[in-house]
Amino acid sequence: MYAIALGALVFSYCFVLPIIQYFRDPKGLRRYPNFYFLSGISDLPYLYEAHRGFRSRNLFEAHKKHPVIRIGPNSLSYSDVNALKDIYGHGTACVKDRFYSETAGSHSHLADVVDKKDHARKRKILSSAYALKNLEEWEFKVADVTGKLIKAFDKRCTTPLQPNTLPKKEDLTVDYRNWTVLFTAAAIASIGLSEDLGFLDEGTDTVKSEKKDGTVKEVSFRDCHAATGRVSYHLVWAYDWFSTLKRASKMLSSAYRRMWSLDADWNGIIYNRATTRLQRYLAGEKLDDFFSAMMEDKNGSPHNMQWGEIVAEISIMMNAGHDTTAISLRNSLFFLLKNPRCMRKLREELDDTLDEDEVVASYGKIKHLPYLRACIDEGLRMLPPVIFNLPRRTPVEGTTILGDFVSGDTSVSMSSYVVHHQESVFKDHDKYVPERWLGEEGKALQPYFVPFSTGARGCIGRNISYLEQTVLVASLVHRFEFALQSPDWDPPIPETTNLCPGPMPLKVWRRETRVD
Repeated sequence: MYAIALGALVFSYCFVLPIIQYFRDPKGLRRYPNFYFLSGISDLPYLYEAHRGFRSRNLFEAHKKHPVIRIGPNSLSYSDVNALKDIYGHGTACVKDRFYSETAGSHSHLADVVDKKDHARKRKILSSAYALKNLEEWEFKVADVTGKLIKAFDKRCTTPLQPNTLPKKEDLTVDYRNWTVLFTAAAIASIGLSEDLGFLDEGTDTVKSEKKDGTVKEVSFRDCHAATGRVSYHLVWAYDWFSTLKRASKMLSSAYRRMWSLDADWNGIIYNRATTRLQRYLAGEKLDDFFSAMMEDKNGSPHNMQWGEIVAEISIMMNAGHDTTAISLRNSLFFLLKNPRCMRKLREELDDTLDEDEVVASYGKIKHLPYLRACIDEGLRMLPPVIFNLPRRTPVEGTTILGDFVSGDTSVSMSSYVVHHQESVFKDHDKYVPERWLGEEGKALQPYFVPFSTGARGCIGRNISYLEQTVLVASLVHRFEFALQSPDWDPPIPETTNLCPGPMPLKVWRRETRVD
């Protein structure tokens, strides 16, 4: 009898009450069409979508008919670009949603802190570290890792590809996706922690992971990061059930147990980076990097951040600071290879700017090149790395979005992919057209260009990303020729916390000497 009563209670809580709540409709959300048939009753359809693959593309298709869609019992997704300012703008009343607090560690970092005052405090401390002036002083660090990547590609060069032929399998010597991860991880570790991970010298991603008890082991950087980006993303969207789903996944699924174990190892990677850098700081090493800027201001006055908070900031720096830029670098070259006209135009701009024997492009020479920036931005528009709906929550008293009142404590969001593919704003949205970013037309599009989000919670690290992308894309395009395994190669790109492209095998060879 006890078991029957318990079963009836669980059934009522999981199914009967949500149905009753759906028809009661206290927030007036039934007026919005559902993403799935049961989206107004349960979060399970959205969890299902999170496991399927490219969720944002499916959401884009659904938004072709409806500017507002109900994606969960308490969640709305928007596609009208005019909603950007209401949800994410500087004057918005919305705050970060439960997604961030549910996935946060013991201490919040700049990206997941919910409280606006705490966010302002953190941003004030960290803004100097991310300031463009600082980054340009750290250009030599990006140049160093760029030189190492070019050296690795020089070793893997093959003979030029003959016209109208496909590369031989054995000539696909570079997995460009893998090398972009090694490059950006090495770059952010150098910029942020003055640490040489050795990834580009060895061509491997083996790194140390440390437990709180001091136990250290070697792990795969990529495997650990891939798991940490996937495991929470698949389950978190049912906020009330996240803890339960997390425990259940560990008990019932060997695949999930492995991902949670790798997720713990990722935290160990971050902890080892933090403790290693702290030892150097305590030993009196004077290093110009993100860690130093976090510990004290330019006058040497300490910021007095808690140790757990420092570790959390190193975590988001290493996480977002490498993966999003690596994905952008992959996409930039992918679209250039798919569009030879654009590649030729970019090379003309670079050849007119750089010396023929210039191995690593000087940032001072290329940072204002319009077509180079346009190619990078068009890649970011086509496939923004942070692609999922960044969720916000309306204030208790509710707020107005697109002229309609939305009740308090409701999750609202927009996918950058959905925004970037609105035909009303981006003509021929499904075509790679860097020229759209040039001149006055490009300036007019900027308010709707949100690969780094927008408003007060926009990505503070965008300058680092542009520095790395600009230098590496220019250097590689200027020095090498590349070929995909076939002109029509276009693999699926699964979506987790970020877009997660798989291997990108390339044939690479040196460009022929230019003839002026």
